[in-house]
Amino acid sequence: MMSNPKRLHPAAILFDIIQALKQSILGILPIAIVAISNGALFYLIIGAAVIIVLIILSSVLSWFRFTYQLEEDQLRIERGIIVRKKRTISKHRIQSIDLSQNVIHRIFGLTKVAIETAGNDSSTDAALSAVSMEDGRMLHDELKYKKSVSDSESPEASEEADIDQTEPDESGLPKRTITLKALIITGSTSASFGVLIGLFAAAFSQVEALIPDQFYDDAARLALSLGMQIMIIFAILVILFLWILSILYTVIKDWKFTITRYEKELFITRGLLEKKQTTIPLKRIQAVGIKESPIHQLLGFARIYVEIASANTDNSQEVNTVIFPLLRKKEFASFLSEFLPEYNYSTDNLIHPPKKALPYYLWRSINIPLLAVIIVGILFSSYIWIPVIIMLVFGVMGFAVFRSIGYAIDEQQITVQTRLVSKDTAIIPHRRIQALQQKQHLLHRKQALATLDMAILNKGSGRHFVIKELRTTDSYLIADWYSYRDIE
Repeated sequence: MMSNPKRLHPAAILFDIIQALKQSILGILPIAIVAISNGALFYLIIGAAVIIVLIILSSVLSWFRFTYQLEEDQLRIERGIIVRKKRTISKHRIQSIDLSQNVIHRIFGLTKVAIETAGNDSSTDAALSAVSMEDGRMLHDELKYKKSVSDSESPEASEEADIDQTEPDESGLPKRTITLKALIITGSTSASFGVLIGLFAAAFSQVEALIPDQFYDDAARLALSLGMQIMIIFAILVILFLWILSILYTVIKDWKFTITRYEKELFITRGLLEKKQTTIPLKRIQAVGIKESPIHQLLGFARIYVEIASANTDNSQEVNTVIFPLLRKKEFASFLSEFLPEYNYSTDNLIHPPKKALPYYLWRSINIPLLAVIIVGILFSSYIWIPVIIMLVFGVMGFAVFRSIGYAIDEQQITVQTRLVSKDTAIIPHRRIQALQQKQHLLHRKQALATLDMAILNKGSGRHFVIKELRTTDSYLIADWYSYRDIE
């Protein structure tokens, strides 16, 4: 137990400098491009040097003025160079404490401690960017596991306090680790490949202004001399390189992804270069789901996630939390029974929209391509086949959405299946639904159709599950189940 205020490890200065430089580069890059184009490279170097010195000075002072102290059942943090800010975090309000290590942390034997509290105000959370691994584990244990009740308290009082007396023993607990083969499949079929292509294009667009015109002329002459076949091969090699890079990124990020089920939480560890530990309290899980991309659906795989009620809206994190990157869909029911037995998975009795709802799904998918067909048909009739093919593809996607949409209810939960591109099946307990809204326009009323919108909490402002063009009788059934069933 710490009784005196402590500072972070000096490596925290380096983390602050790196973070500040990352934030500054995005703002400075356009100015740098303009300065270089106008021949003001000398002034750019002077300005960059001044900014770096100010960042270093600010980081050193911030580190010197940052202290943390553990006292009884609370963590005290003081920070601020000019204006001092004091924050006190009670252990009884702490929802999760996550430890993570990047490469620099591992070199110095350090860890980052991220503390998330109850409530919707993210300013009450805290992060210690660099503490020793010993101190990090001590903070984790002292703040996470509450004291034992005194002998004078009755057993009833101890039950009401809902107190964890000791850290759980991992022996015999449900645990699963992803295989390297599954990670490779995940990386080769994930959306990170498209993200890398987008980042590559964005980076090239930023650097493009710095490339001399003579280089473009030489590159154009080279391309013409190589011929179209060589250019196609080159493009394929670039795409192959980015694809392999996306696989490596997934393997490094989710290396030895392991999930363990404790009595009141899920504990996840992952990462090769940056090791992360994540704690998910069971009481904050709002829904459990599986997401199947078209490729995953074809191969029989799925990604498992949970929706968590949280104030953390950091854009660097996904809104839903992946609890297993890749699993065969036929194993999902057994996975739930092992790690989340409170949820039941069954899509055998899914109720889908009626056939008369199909035109609505097709229209929503093809209305914009249809407009393109009309415009191209009027102005460039010889190329009308291009938007026609696009319209047909979108029409097939609309039909796939219609076939996927559905729901199933039992006494405790509702299963909702939706699709945009990937098929998403979510299991939502009755008590987690925050609001339910029924919508009907004139055509819906004439055809006895309705759209239902269910809302739950998650890391952002909430998530909505929308089932469009249900039968009115089905929408009333769900509304009655939601409104009149007794909540336990």
